[in-house]
Amino acid sequence: MSFLSKLTNSTNELLWPTRCIGCNVPGELLCPNCQESLTWVDQQWACLDCGAPFGWLTCSSCDHSWEELDGVICATSFMGTCAHMVTALKDEHETRLAAIIAAAMATALDEAQGWNHINLAAIDAIMFVPATHKAFVRRGFDHMELVARALSSFIDIPLVDVLVRHEAHDQRKLNKAQRAANLFGTIELINEVCAAHVLLVDDVVTTGSSMRACAKILKVAGVNQVIGCGFSRVW
Repeated sequence: MSFLSKLTNSTNELLWPTRCIGCNVPGELLCPNCQESLTWVDQQWACLDCGAPFGWLTCSSCDHSWEELDGVICATSFMGTCAHMVTALKDEHETRLAAIIAAAMATALDEAQGWNHINLAAIDAIMFVPATHKAFVRRGFDHMELVARALSSFIDIPLVDVLVRHEAHDQRKLNKAQRAANLFGTIELINEVCAAHVLLVDDVVTTGSSMRACAKILKVAGVNQVIGCGFSRVW
């Protein structure tokens, strides 16, 4: 880090000291107490198809028909501090959260691997569900690219950026049927892919529409396997 960057960071910290996303105490972006209180998904009992907690035997959040994906792993439930972390990264430009979110996803993947739900050694590349161009321009960054890059360094799997999303409405405002219709024809593959095994990451998994649309494009292009990984699961 350059001297100018260090000076800028020190000045910013002096004027706007770092506070915990969860409890607002000064010092760290996510304090130890809030780290411990995150709504972690126990991978032993999670649904193998959609990543919902407690859906391993009988899932009430999906009908086990997410055939485009070869399994979904989610780190947390979308509530409380976990939900705030997502919105703070996307809408409040707190880009330092990307590494924290990626670390949580890496932890979930490691736990899922322990229950034989995934084999990270078989994964060839990480890809991410892209933001639309409008969202990229509004934020100045693609939040999932930041998360995917951090995750790539954590689990030592290369990041391959080959998906783009054309204009669509904000998925957060739509119901299940509208989400699927909203994404129809908006995902594009901008480079060739081989018969690979892919880890596809996103911040929030609700109906799976975004992941499933991306996975479908990848499968048509020749990808053998697409495992989804989300930071937070709405259920």
